[in-house]
Amino acid sequence: MAARLIAIATALLSLSSAAAAGAPDCAEAAASAVQKRYDGVRDVSARFEQQTESALGAGGDRSSGRVVLAKPGRMRWSYEKPDPSLVVSDGETLWLYDPAFGEVQKLPAGQGFLSGAAARFLLGEGDMRRDFEVTALACEAAETRLELLPKSPASYEKLFLTLDPETGDVRGTRVVDLLGNVSSVVFTELRTDTDPPPETFRFEPPEGVKVIELAP
Repeated sequence: MAARLIAIATALLSLSSAAAAGAPDCAEAAASAVQKRYDGVRDVSARFEQQTESALGAGGDRSSGRVVLAKPGRMRWSYEKPDPSLVVSDGETLWLYDPAFGEVQKLPAGQGFLSGAAARFLLGEGDMRRDFEVTALACEAAETRLELLPKSPASYEKLFLTLDPETGDVRGTRVVDLLGNVSSVVFTELRTDTDPPPETFRFEPPEGVKVIELAP
């Protein structure tokens, strides 16, 4: 679950990003396109595919589903394959529900596993210039890739964004944690401003499910 949380934080970060400092002109233009694209957006929904790779080379894990993100800090990640699970936050409380184990973990949003810059992005307070050193890895007509190194201690070592330089759409994210594990997310069927109902971001534990409250 911790790996999923880091990937989720990174994904929301990418949908809230500001212009990059110190990057080549093409990266500056791409980052500006991202800001313009998402600054006025109220919510984003998409299908996603996530892959995690262990630093120990023990094989990877693939999952997919649908995500809905709404500012500030609200989200719903519905994992469909290979096993159903759910990550939901209303901006105050974060729920991680695993039906296979019959339990749900509950913690304050932006605390616990989600620390540093990632938490600030979840709370709608992200600032790429303030929080990251940004480097352009590729600047092509069809795709731009950026590397972001956190300026202050975080729960990950670095993260990468893949985006459309013309529209500013974020196509994918990749995060490398402090142990060298890698978690990647690819987005498709992106839609904005669909005004999801408030109950999308609420969770009520089903009867009989064990609730585990995690301290900040």
